[in-house]
Order: sequence, then C-alpha cells, then structure tokens
Amino acid sequence: MHNVILKRFDHPDEVRHFEKGKFELVKLGNMTIGRARYEPGWKWSTHVKPVAGTASCEIEHVGMVVSGRAKVLMNDGTEFELTPGELFYIGPGHDSWVVGDEPYVSLHFMGADDYAK
Repeated sequence: MHNVILKRFDHPDEVRHFEKGKFELVKLGNMTIGRARYEPGWKWSTHVKPVAGTASCEIEHVGMVVSGRAKVLMNDGTEFELTPGELFYIGPGHDSWVVGDEPYVSLHFMGADDYAK
C-alpha cells in the first residue's frame, strides 16, 4: 500500500494575512510548506513585526523565489537581493522588503510553521 498526499496552494490548510501580504501554509505529513505573497511596498518590519513581536525576523528560512524581488538586511548589516529561481537560506535576525513594482512570491520549506504568528 502506498501513502500519497496531493495538495495545492489553491486550497491551503491555513492562511496568515497581514497588510500588503499573506502567508499560505500546506501541511504534507509532518512537513509544512509556506508560500509568501507580498505586494509592492511590503516590508517585514512594518507589516509583520507587530504580529511577531520581535525586533527583527527570528525565523530561519529555507526556500525558493518564484517571482518578484526582495532585499534582505541581516542584523549585522549584510544586505542581499533575492531574485526569481534563487534558492535561499536566511538565518534568524533580519528584515526584508519587496523591491520594485512586481509582487514577490516565494516558497518556504523550513520555518513556515512559526512565521507571521
């Protein structure tokens, strides 16, 4: 007998809404995958910080950029840009924001359970 789970982000298990964005979660067995959708003008420190209650994002992220661009500023001052097709690891202690006039979409394979709550 085969165990198979098929799901789509069209019907997420949970959606976390905040101004200029949302974070959709799909649970597959013991794994949670997130999809971030942020509009132009979205910034973590403005739109998610009040929900998180921390000075910077303390979630460890592993993911992939689907579309759009975002900048990340680490607490130590290191800054980099995320672009479509890029796989990323971002450690705790950072801020991020959408760059340009296109929405930013990324998939999160680690850190999704605890993000934006």
